Amino acid sequence: MRKLPSGRYQARYPGPDGRMRNAPETFSRKSDADRYLTLVEAQMVRREWVDPDLAKVKLDDYARRWIEQRPNLRPRTVHLYGWLLEKHIVPHLGGTELGRLDTPMVRDWRAKLLGNGVSVSMAAKAYRLLRAVLMTAVKEDQILTRNPCQIPGADQEKAAERPVLTLAQVFKLADIVPPRYRALVLVTAFGCLRWGEVSALQRQDVDPAAGTIRIRQAYTEQRGVGLVLGPPKSRAGRRTVTLPPAVVEVVRDHLAAEVDDNPDAFVFTTESGRPIWRGNLNKLIAWKASVSRIGQPNLHFHDLRHTGNTLAARTGASTRDLMARMGHDSPQAALIYQHATAEAGRAIALALNEAMSTSQARPKKRGSSKKKSKKKEGRAKSTAGD
Repeated sequence: MRKLPSGRYQARYPGPDGRMRNAPETFSRKSDADRYLTLVEAQMVRREWVDPDLAKVKLDDYARRWIEQRPNLRPRTVHLYGWLLEKHIVPHLGGTELGRLDTPMVRDWRAKLLGNGVSVSMAAKAYRLLRAVLMTAVKEDQILTRNPCQIPGADQEKAAERPVLTLAQVFKLADIVPPRYRALVLVTAFGCLRWGEVSALQRQDVDPAAGTIRIRQAYTEQRGVGLVLGPPKSRAGRRTVTLPPAVVEVVRDHLAAEVDDNPDAFVFTTESGRPIWRGNLNKLIAWKASVSRIGQPNLHFHDLRHTGNTLAARTGASTRDLMARMGHDSPQAALIYQHATAEAGRAIALALNEAMSTSQARPKKRGSSKKKSKKKEGRAKSTAGD
């Protein structure tokens, strides 16, 4: 401690790195300066001391670097995090130093979001991002001693319950959509596939003899870039799924009628052979009109996967086998993915097929392609010639 010409006292101390640091303010009394140094020393003993220079970093700058340096983030996730940061976090907290963030400040920020009309679901996403960023500041960079995101329930989304189709509704929907996309509906539902996964399937990924499809890649849509082909959402997303035999028949017909023999040919495309964008699916399938006809006007395409997951769970399969089939990730993702067996996948598929037989809801066999029509025309001409 030393007394300044102004009569106030300055406190200085060596940090764990040996570098001398000044207290952030001066003190009117020597005892106050001494008390400050005692507190700093106690923090160092308990390993709770934080370098005040690091704590001056603005949340905006720290969060941007966090997103850039976060490993294994998918492009869509990077875009989502950047959007959440710019839209909901930076305008309120971006200019705040990390060391000044506290729980009341975070609580006030969340209350303002909700008060401005931001949905509970969106506020929860922004809160989880902020919490993850600040957790890195606590555990990895040791800038903070405690994460200020301590609001119970703020991370929870209260999404509306999504509809689950019956077997009869799934097959009715498959019969309503244009014939070219019947197999798309059935494979998505009974294969429990995400949109990016089913749209990226290639002929080489389908084994009609074994009744399986292999998920090894997925499409993502990136703003300003377009469709990007990459790995599945997670390590657990790489999987082989066994389809019910009744669905395999439809897939086999689809391959023969609509897909080139090239192993790299995509299984589900537009009439011109282009990959399907999520945004133009409604136009291709007349989705809204089709789902209204089966009594589910609010059905989303992703609800087909949700339906498949639910139907598969009803077969009595183990949680581990179901998670492997669905491609869900978790802290035990490696165990789930590595230990799921092909036998379990076949059991799920056969149980689904038995349920179809019991309910008498099965895909109809019918000619559904231009290729089949041409073949029929050729046979007709040949017969006429004879």
